[in-house]
Amino acid sequence: MLKKDPLQIVIFQSYGTDTHFYLRGRALEDETIDLEQKGVFGLIINSWKRFETDEIKHTELKITLPNNTVLKTITDDHGYFKINEQIEGLNNLINDEGWLNIKASYNDVNIKRNIQNKNRFPGELLIPSPNADFGVISDIDDTIIHTGVVSTLKWRVVINSIFKSATSRIPLEGAADFYHKLHRGASGKNANPIFYVSHSPWNLYRYLEFFLKQNGFPKGPILLRSFKDIFNKNSGERSRKHIEIINILKTYPKLKFILIGDSGEYDADIYIDVAREFPDQVAAIYLRHVKHKKKMQRVVSLFKGYNQVPVLLVKSSEAAIVHARKHGFVA
Repeated sequence: MLKKDPLQIVIFQSYGTDTHFYLRGRALEDETIDLEQKGVFGLIINSWKRFETDEIKHTELKITLPNNTVLKTITDDHGYFKINEQIEGLNNLINDEGWLNIKASYNDVNIKRNIQNKNRFPGELLIPSPNADFGVISDIDDTIIHTGVVSTLKWRVVINSIFKSATSRIPLEGAADFYHKLHRGASGKNANPIFYVSHSPWNLYRYLEFFLKQNGFPKGPILLRSFKDIFNKNSGERSRKHIEIINILKTYPKLKFILIGDSGEYDADIYIDVAREFPDQVAAIYLRHVKHKKKMQRVVSLFKGYNQVPVLLVKSSEAAIVHARKHGFVA
């Protein structure tokens, strides 16, 4: 009989408020993916494991807060779960950077395969400080990591995602420094929240989480989408990324946000739409240049005569820092 893989619960870094607990994650078998894997064959095997997942469906989980409050949830057909509840006094449970540490566990006493982890899986949820000057919502692909979404048939996306480890991926020059300056704000002492929102599937969550940590980016919620949603989007529907951005702004109605993306796909369209819908909450828009003439021309035409909020088509992180300093966002 083949030995079954141990179980795990992956907690996606999420966000909330003093009274709003919003947490997402997934229960599945642990395929023991080595994020520092080298060698083409090993990287291909890792990529296969990321997408050929064995989900733990329709299973009850417990989420335990630092004050021993217990929340319960049930996984769906794909092993995902979401808790979206009103809970008072969460600010009393966070650390200095605003992170609430929680633990997840399987509630089924018959589940024994995860005994090596003692059925405790840690996770975090961000509750931004009420003293934050602003928040940052950033794309990932071709905004802080070169992905190749503008390449023909997106062949570079395939190569970078499958044949490169998270340790070998290189962030765009100066991006981590720019984000840290935004995180610390004009005073240099703030803890302005950073939210990473991407069209990438949740299967790449740990890969992207490792990349951000490895390259010194500020820690923040990482919001992706279900792999099945890639094929289910109907014409005219808002993308999952667009919806997540709106959810963030609605969660923090008194907080302004800087939106950062690239000029390769549809960040410009999404950000203009968001700024139009939430005119008092968008402080600035930054869009990185991509090496694609037609796409750049399209974005330039979109912002021709646009003066609702400050906009910069970013050629370098240094230029973005100068612009942010001019507008009082960074020290």
